[in-house]
Amino acid sequence: MIAVNVAAVVDLTERMMPLIVARGGGIINVASTAAFQATPYAATYGATKAFLLNWSLALREELRPRGIAVVAVCPGPTRTPFFANAGLDGTQADDAFGSDAGEVVRAALAGLARNSGIVVPGVRNKLIRVASALVPRAIAARISGAVLGRMRQTGGPAAK
Repeated sequence: MIAVNVAAVVDLTERMMPLIVARGGGIINVASTAAFQATPYAATYGATKAFLLNWSLALREELRPRGIAVVAVCPGPTRTPFFANAGLDGTQADDAFGSDAGEVVRAALAGLARNSGIVVPGVRNKLIRVASALVPRAIAARISGAVLGRMRQTGGPAAK
């Protein structure tokens, strides 16, 4: 997960940078609402997404003088096979917070056009971002653990 979500993104960005600088363009990194708080039962996943969020914001400032937009997209659960592939019961998350993948892509492209820095598609996901900023980190981690723990108990590998 670290190799895919962190090392590969950094490596590919570095390799593409000369082309982006020469031709123009921008960078979209897919973080997650998991980037805004600790994620018990998905600790490595959440940490990689927090890395992507913070790295994208730093890279955005470094590339600002060159006119290169960098956006971290932070969707919540998106209706894809992600939860099933991760061994989690995502039906609750899809019902409560799920976004359409096309909606996430449209928001990402609009954010890139505005050089928004952070794009959080969906009203419920925006509320998660705000709540995570207002609640002490230890309490946010406990709440996140309760939510993710329930998902894990209903279908995750640790439940078996």
